[in-house]
Amino acid sequence: MRAVARGAWWAEAWVQAMNRLAARKATRAKPAAGFVSQPEPRTIGLYARGKQLVAGNFLFAGHLIEAPGAEIWDIARPGPAFEAELQGFGWLDDLAAVGDPAARKRAQDWTFGWIDRYGRGDGPGWSPDLTGRRLIRWINHAILLLGGQDRDRALAYYSALSHQTVFLSRRWQVASPGLPRFEALTGLIYAGLALIGMEAHVDPAAAALARECEREVDAEGGIPTRNPEELLEVFTLLTWAAQALTDAGRLVPPSHLAAIERIAPTLRALRHADGGLARFHGGGRGLEGRLDHALASSGVKPAPVGGLAMGFTRLSAGRSSVIVDTALPPGGEAEASAHASTLAFELTSGRRPLIVNCGNGAPFGADWHRASRATQSHSTLSIDGFSSSRFAHDRREVLEDRARITLLRQSHDAEAHLLLAGHDGWRGTHGLVHLRDLSLTADGRRLDGTDMLVADTPADKDRLQAVLRRTGGDIGFALRFHLHPDADAEIDMGGAAVSVALRSGEIWVFRHDGQAVMTLEPSVYLEKGRLMPRAARQIVLAASLQDFQARIGWTLAKAQDTPLAIRDIDREEPPSRP
Repeated sequence: MRAVARGAWWAEAWVQAMNRLAARKATRAKPAAGFVSQPEPRTIGLYARGKQLVAGNFLFAGHLIEAPGAEIWDIARPGPAFEAELQGFGWLDDLAAVGDPAARKRAQDWTFGWIDRYGRGDGPGWSPDLTGRRLIRWINHAILLLGGQDRDRALAYYSALSHQTVFLSRRWQVASPGLPRFEALTGLIYAGLALIGMEAHVDPAAAALARECEREVDAEGGIPTRNPEELLEVFTLLTWAAQALTDAGRLVPPSHLAAIERIAPTLRALRHADGGLARFHGGGRGLEGRLDHALASSGVKPAPVGGLAMGFTRLSAGRSSVIVDTALPPGGEAEASAHASTLAFELTSGRRPLIVNCGNGAPFGADWHRASRATQSHSTLSIDGFSSSRFAHDRREVLEDRARITLLRQSHDAEAHLLLAGHDGWRGTHGLVHLRDLSLTADGRRLDGTDMLVADTPADKDRLQAVLRRTGGDIGFALRFHLHPDADAEIDMGGAAVSVALRSGEIWVFRHDGQAVMTLEPSVYLEKGRLMPRAARQIVLAASLQDFQARIGWTLAKAQDTPLAIRDIDREEPPSRP
């Protein structure tokens, strides 16, 4: 294990050294004299976050640094993720969203401060993915950055853009496959089209991006990480690159366009009724408006998705959407971010999430990241002390023992949308298979569920009996239904039900068949852009298995609609402070 870690460290150190060397060599290239045409901004920022930046509150990667009046490059960096967000310049979008003189001054001062400090190949920002991300923002916000600048500063800006473009042309290949490489190549295409004298980089970059589309985007429009938010980021980059090529009068490679056409219906299937993405495998809801904007920009017309969407099953009726994880957790390089979420689901009613998964704990540290990947952090069944997929035995933080789908049937009739699925995540440890049967009524007002643990083969029964002998005759398990923090829940009907009130005025009632002990317990909701996890609650049905089968039935039904006098349109802007 130590030898593997040491080898990985040396490999990363070598790549970083070669990146710095390439960056310094790139500074010898002849700079561009200006733009071919005036760039149009495509990225979307948040006004609230921009105002916080102007005030000197730097919130990145779950850390807040309060430094009013400070240069952004002088503040302390709590960790690599914080540094990466600074070096990627995504914050330029937020300052541009404010757009007043104070925001413009900070955007200009901090950008030219980067050029003075790091522009000659120094610092941690010279990786292909961060450089691609940075180029896109600099070009998008050129008008903001160059307004009122003198000739010397404008030349410094164009020189820095040119050096980064040349660097990318030589080093994009070392970006990790997936989103980092898509960022690098899109940035290279952007810069090659925008800058005078950089046109020679466009065709090789466009051809490379097309090859990445063929390699990384599967036939169903999914990517290896199975992270819906990451899929949206890839899709956004591909639509930007395609639009830039089209605007320049160039042909977009067929495989590039085909990838966009495959991804669009998959994203629509992964979008809840409120417009946010399902939160699985490290992904969040997505920036407000980003999904709708990307889908509209793509020009791909809505079309039904037959079967799975990147391994997820969607049940949708009335105002309700249910999205279920019905595939093997990601493997390969994606194992390090995969969650043990097989058969977990989320439910949204109208514009209000109801049942959720806890989310991605990575912004809050290694312990939160590990905990957030456990089955107990998802709305599904878990056996006490065991996730359905488990980490490698050599202490690597990768899911090596992964649950496989053993049964998957989806159907619908005039009365309901139906799903029956099963996985074997505990077959090796307990001889048990988890089966989940879901039924969403045609009006979307009621979700019925049955969860079972079954030992169905002679070998499974032998293994289960051996475990029961070791544990004293029973195996504890629980069904968890994590509630969104805006949902107000309380035990009702003398302990027989839980009433859940949404801010829209809707009330949903959760009941079960009496085969478990129901409690309302603390939970957390993990989302980027906050200092701490948000407090939430979860409905827990706890029971024990003492034979070859255990079964729990439950229902979640809407008891009260949104009052007609209320238009449920008020939504919080994603926070810039807790």
